[in-house]
Amino acid sequence: MAKILIAEDELDIRNLITFTLHSVGHEIIAATNGAEALEKAIEMAEKNDLPDLILMDVRMPRMTGYEACKNMKENPLLANVPVAFLSAKGQESEVKEGFEVGAIDYIIKPFAIDQLINKITQILQQVGA
Repeated sequence: MAKILIAEDELDIRNLITFTLHSVGHEIIAATNGAEALEKAIEMAEKNDLPDLILMDVRMPRMTGYEACKNMKENPLLANVPVAFLSAKGQESEVKEGFEVGAIDYIIKPFAIDQLINKITQILQQVGA
């Protein structure tokens, strides 16, 4: 299955997403904030072991998901890695900003587990992973 980097500062949500996606066969790499996600993505790229997808919360300490995504899209090693946001911030302006910084999708919390699995499957099919 796919290798997915998840950046989520809330431990319970990060664990739930990790467990859920791992249970359907995905390899999960977890980060606690945007800066850590960016660092891990760069390390993976330098090892030629890119994630198939990066899922990020929007509001996180050290670096927001928007900032991390913008930095990733400006980095030639990471520019083609698809990023999707997971956020409770579903206002039109928030979603628009997510797409403006380069996200492929924007998933609104809360979500049902089966909906998350289906959405991730759709995204991975869309990007050919």
